[in-house]
Amino acid sequence: MSGSQEFVRAGAGLGHGLGGMVVSAVGYRSQGVPPALHRGLPSPYLTLIFSLDGPVVGGGTPEQAQGPDASRSEIVVGGLHQRPAYIVQPGREAGVQLAVHPLAARTLLGLPAGALTSDDDLVTSGADVLGKRAADIRERLCERQSWEDRFATLGAYLRERAAEGEDGTPVRSEVGEAWAWLARHRGAGTLTGLAEHVSLSPRRLTSVFQAETGLSPKQAARLMRFQHARNTVVRAVAADRAPDLARVAAHCGYFDHSHLVRDFRQYTGVSPTAWLAEECRNIQAGGHLYGEE
Repeated sequence: MSGSQEFVRAGAGLGHGLGGMVVSAVGYRSQGVPPALHRGLPSPYLTLIFSLDGPVVGGGTPEQAQGPDASRSEIVVGGLHQRPAYIVQPGREAGVQLAVHPLAARTLLGLPAGALTSDDDLVTSGADVLGKRAADIRERLCERQSWEDRFATLGAYLRERAAEGEDGTPVRSEVGEAWAWLARHRGAGTLTGLAEHVSLSPRRLTSVFQAETGLSPKQAARLMRFQHARNTVVRAVAADRAPDLARVAAHCGYFDHSHLVRDFRQYTGVSPTAWLAEECRNIQAGGHLYGEE
């Protein structure tokens, strides 16, 4: 008997009143699927997961994720990172995964995104970041019978946090404009051009940008370009088309096909072809809906 997978994307209601702070929210459920080791890929967005089943088990390497030092948490917060996180996928799991704009971290999480970036720990216990209220919300999500009700509950909780504004320190306007500029250009452009746009020296821009997000502007730009390329590939596979990687590379601003492959290897640990072979089932089932474009 083959297993089943379900992916449900939240409607606009969840993000209503949040001003783009939550970029996407996806409910997922699988049962009877062979256990696997999933690669949680870097992206230009923070990850927030509420498990509706057992704890999310993972680590920075396959060995850590499958060993005694694995992280285990019912609520997971992931910062911006430059390599894949490895998640153990059991035969049965369920949860809600959100992509959170990094410049909304102070408002929704109570700390800057840069505080979540660590070479040692790619994910953090959400209970440590969000407190007991988040654990209470998780219990309520587990009690809800429909995805619509779960999304509504989660949206109300996030709006409460946004209204409270737990970190009163605003994001510097130059950092906000720099992020918007990079997003508009999908990671293209130069650091010099970006620095001129926000009227800071490249060195000063890099310093304040990294303090806020945990990444340098160049690293953020590369992530945005990779995200654009990954989304392009995923859309092709979801439409049952073989992606033309050379065309994807040219379309997304890479020098050539080899340049795209190098970025894929850094961010996924494998080639584009190998990653697609691993993720084809999830994509065809409606996964990878975190396409924030």
